[in-house]
Amino acid sequence: MAGSGTEHLRPAGETLLRAENLTVEFPVGRTGLKVHAVSDISIDVREGETLGLVGESGCGKSTTGRAMMQLPRPNAGSVLFNGVDLTTLSPKELREVRPQMQMIFQDPISSLNPRRRVADIVGEPLKIWKRAEGAEVDRIVNETLENVGIDPAAAGGRRPHQFSGGQCQRICIARSLVLNPKLIICDEPVSALDVSVQAQILNLLQDMKRAYNLTLVFIAHDLAVVKNVSDRVAVMYLGKMCEVAPPDDLYAQPAHPYTAALLGSIPVPDPSIQLAEESTLAGEIPSPVAPPSGCRFRTRCPRATDMCAQVEPKMRKIGLGHYVACHFPLDAPVKISPSAAH
Repeated sequence: MAGSGTEHLRPAGETLLRAENLTVEFPVGRTGLKVHAVSDISIDVREGETLGLVGESGCGKSTTGRAMMQLPRPNAGSVLFNGVDLTTLSPKELREVRPQMQMIFQDPISSLNPRRRVADIVGEPLKIWKRAEGAEVDRIVNETLENVGIDPAAAGGRRPHQFSGGQCQRICIARSLVLNPKLIICDEPVSALDVSVQAQILNLLQDMKRAYNLTLVFIAHDLAVVKNVSDRVAVMYLGKMCEVAPPDDLYAQPAHPYTAALLGSIPVPDPSIQLAEESTLAGEIPSPVAPPSGCRFRTRCPRATDMCAQVEPKMRKIGLGHYVACHFPLDAPVKISPSAAH
């Protein structure tokens, strides 16, 4: 896996958001070393589409979402939103674009100001951007809270610590909706919630997508969750993109060994079913400070050869809308000539 390339990208005019050759690195103290959090990945989203971005913890998916929001700005690459390259904008110009792009954070409780009341939290964007005043602010806040399943009369005067995690996530969703954005990046919005509450929040996001004509980037580590909400799924590993496909194709016939392992790890509510050996990965995730050469997944891949250590795979098309960055995808036998291996 550890692939790069842009073959899977649609034409720029067809997409609302397009990140190309995105790279994000963080310094490791004063050592001179860097964490290669995101390394030369490309991804796009059409207007009205939901893109699912999945992978293990630490693979760089949340950093990718934040980098697309310019939080922080990437070290390299471009991020086109509605045809405008966000990486070239000044802070003032970027601030003007920000209302169209919102984010739902992973921990709903800590992302809300504990000293503010719910009505003030949800209404604050309207006041900052002078979208409404006085009674109009109250009307929009009450309407938005009702749309996300929160009673404004009972909740408006209370503070975040008085609500459950699921209720706080609804409040976060309401806050992201009041400015009528075009795009919302959902950073693992259900991972901190109980399973029963997860379903409610997922259904709410789908309802809000239709009601507000939203485009979503849905970041998660749970492929079972992503399948139900996504129009397209992208799989990441150690800062690289490995596979992009429609969810039904990806789940029915994964082409990358890492994707297959992720799918095989989805729990099945039947204790008699044994975990397939091919779905288990050996070894530990390599350090992002010193990632492996060539394919970054090769140190855990049962199909790896010498070629995988020397040549980084590029994204290539293997089916309708299905792309993979692997020298030896699962639908092909592992064969390599002696000249290619050395």
